[in-house]
Amino acid sequence: MKEGKFQKLVNIMETLRSEKGCPWDKEQTRESLKSFIVEEAYELLEAIDNNDPEKIKEELGDLLFQILFQAQIANEKREFNIYDVIDRITGKMLSRHPHVFGEIALNSSEEVLQHWDEHKKREGKLKESIMEGIPDALPALLKAMRVQERASRVGFDWERPEDVFEKVEEEIEELKNTVKEGRREDVEEEFGDLLFSLVNLSRFIGVNPEDALRKTVSKFIRRFRYIENRAKEKGKDLSSLTLQQMDSLWEEAKRLE
Repeated sequence: MKEGKFQKLVNIMETLRSEKGCPWDKEQTRESLKSFIVEEAYELLEAIDNNDPEKIKEELGDLLFQILFQAQIANEKREFNIYDVIDRITGKMLSRHPHVFGEIALNSSEEVLQHWDEHKKREGKLKESIMEGIPDALPALLKAMRVQERASRVGFDWERPEDVFEKVEEEIEELKNTVKEGRREDVEEEFGDLLFSLVNLSRFIGVNPEDALRKTVSKFIRRFRYIENRAKEKGKDLSSLTLQQMDSLWEEAKRLE
């Protein structure tokens, strides 16, 4: 029954791309769909952040449909189909989890990650650098975290959270000095160093920096919209409020959360 539901969705995708299908769907290419993949992934993240099971279910379906879309385009090019995709990931998961499906004993997450790296090397990956395979298109904060995680696996890392706090403070001072001295060409570099050190700190305190910043941005938007709505209720334009008045409404929004 469940397999039939999946095949029904595959058939729908094929029909949409067929001669008698949807004009818009037939026009799409791999490249034109890239932004939709990113958009659906972030909508799923938002649903997860909001802990909304119904929305998570919906967004998982939307993301799945984008995967089927890409697979159908590949099928039309006679490259592969969705079942080849499933076969590939099935084989990968079996080979990367011999401690579950085989005889190897791996007793910690660290051992599992080391095994994965060794397996990738046997597959011909990570030939020149442990940094290979980190997508260039990742958001910068997430990419920084992945880079640092890879370096940490071979021992290139801080030992204590206190050391990372000191590094963050050092980078703040360097940025202050650069701004104070008017060395504009170095400001971007020093600011980047500060962000990189903050990502390092996030790993040590168990926080995903991309998630943390995304949630903070959502919180800011939510509180700012409260200010806008309160100003409208009072019949005032937002620009007519003083900073003190807006700050007061901001604190009011915080108390109501």
